[in-house]
Amino acid sequence: MHDIRLIRDDPAAFDAALAKRGVAPQSASLVTLDEQRRATIADSQTAQTRRNELSKAIGQAKAQKDEARAQALMAEVASLKEALPTLEADEARLTGELGDLLAAIPNLPAADVPEGGGEDDNALVHTRGTPPSFAFAAREHDAIGPALGLDFETGAAMSGARFTLVRGPAARLQRALGQFMLDHVAEAGFEQVSPPLLVRDEAVFGTGQLPKFAEDLFRTTDGRWLIPTAEVSLTNIVREQILSETELPLRFTALTPCFRSEAGAAGRDTRGYIRQHQFDKVEMVSIVTPDMSEAEHERMTACAEGVLDALQLPFRRMLLCTGDMGFTAARTYDLEVWLPGQARYREISSVSTCTDFQARRMNARYRPEGEKGTRFVHTLNGSALAVGRTLVAVLENYQQEDGSVAVPAVLQPYLGGLTLLEPTR
Repeated sequence: MHDIRLIRDDPAAFDAALAKRGVAPQSASLVTLDEQRRATIADSQTAQTRRNELSKAIGQAKAQKDEARAQALMAEVASLKEALPTLEADEARLTGELGDLLAAIPNLPAADVPEGGGEDDNALVHTRGTPPSFAFAAREHDAIGPALGLDFETGAAMSGARFTLVRGPAARLQRALGQFMLDHVAEAGFEQVSPPLLVRDEAVFGTGQLPKFAEDLFRTTDGRWLIPTAEVSLTNIVREQILSETELPLRFTALTPCFRSEAGAAGRDTRGYIRQHQFDKVEMVSIVTPDMSEAEHERMTACAEGVLDALQLPFRRMLLCTGDMGFTAARTYDLEVWLPGQARYREISSVSTCTDFQARRMNARYRPEGEKGTRFVHTLNGSALAVGRTLVAVLENYQQEDGSVAVPAVLQPYLGGLTLLEPTR
C-alpha cells in the first residue's frame, strides 16, 4: 500500500516509477480523490464545531430570554444535524474509494531493478555449478518419475488436472528434501513455525494477494483462503503490532503445502510435476528495520542458494526486471535450476524485498530506540526451496541410464543411508 501523502508531495516521481512497471499514471486521480476526501473531512469538522458553538449559544439566548434568537439558532442546529450524516457518508465513501485505488497499485521498483516487459529482460547476476554430462540421452522428470512413484494418472483421477499422487521412493525423496531444506534454513537463524493453512481476508490482503489476485487462490465455503504460500501466514505474525527495535530482525521459516489455482497458467507445464495446484515449499520471511532490508535480501538469497549448493545442483541467479516482478516486490531475485531433460534453467526460488509495502497494508510497525514515534517495518520473503521443483531437479540431474536416481550425498542421512533410488514399478 502506498502513502498518499508521499504521492501528493511528488506526483511526477510516483508516476515515473509506475511507468517503469508498465502502469499508467495514477497520481492525478489519486490526488484529486484525496483532495475531495480532505475537503469533506474539513467540512464535517467545521459543521461539528459550529454545532457545538450553537449549542452553547442557544443556552445563552434562553438564559437571556431571547426566544427568537434561540429558535433561529436551533433551526441552524437542525440543519447541521441533517447535513452531518451526508458528510460522514461522503467521507467514508471517498476514503473507501481512495483505499481501493491505492490497494490495486503495485509496489515501486528499487533503483537498481532493470526496466523490461518480461523474463527476456531479466539480468543475469551469476551462474554456479556445471550441468552434468551424460553418456545417454537425458530424460525429463515425467519420464523418470513414474517408475519411482510420481503417479500422475491416479492424482488426476482423484483430484483433477495438476494434482499428483506421490508414493514409494519419490515420496521418501520429497520428504527428505523438505526436512533438509527446513534444517538448512533453521541453521541460518530462522525460527521454525507450523502456521495455519487457512487464513482470513485481512491476512491475504496484508501480503497483497487480495483484492487483485483472488482468482489465483482457493477459497473455502466459510470464507477462508487456502494459503498460496506460507509467506501469508508468516508475514501476518506481526500484523497490527508495534514492535520494539530490539526485537528486530525477526526471521521465520515453515514447510507447508501451498495451494494455487494457476488461473493464468493455462497451457503451461501441463505435463509433469512443475506446475501443480498443491505443492510443498519451505518459505523464509524476515521482518526488519528499513536500514537492514538491503543486506537481508542478499542474506536470504544466499541462504536459498546454499540449499542448491549443498545438493550440487547447477543454477543461476537472475535479477528480475520491472515487468516480471510480483505485485508486492520492490526487487526480486529468481534462482533458476538447470534441468538436463529440458536443457534449460527453470525457476526454483524467488526471494523478494517488499520494503514497507506489505507493512502498510498490515499496519505492522516498530518503535526506534529513543524515539516516541513509530515507523513501518520492512518485510522480505523467499523460498528455500519449492520442494516439488527441487525433486524434479534431483531426478533429472542425478538420473542413471537404467532409470534409477542417485541420492545427493547431503540427503543420504535423511534416507537412512540410501544412495540410490531404484524403480519399483
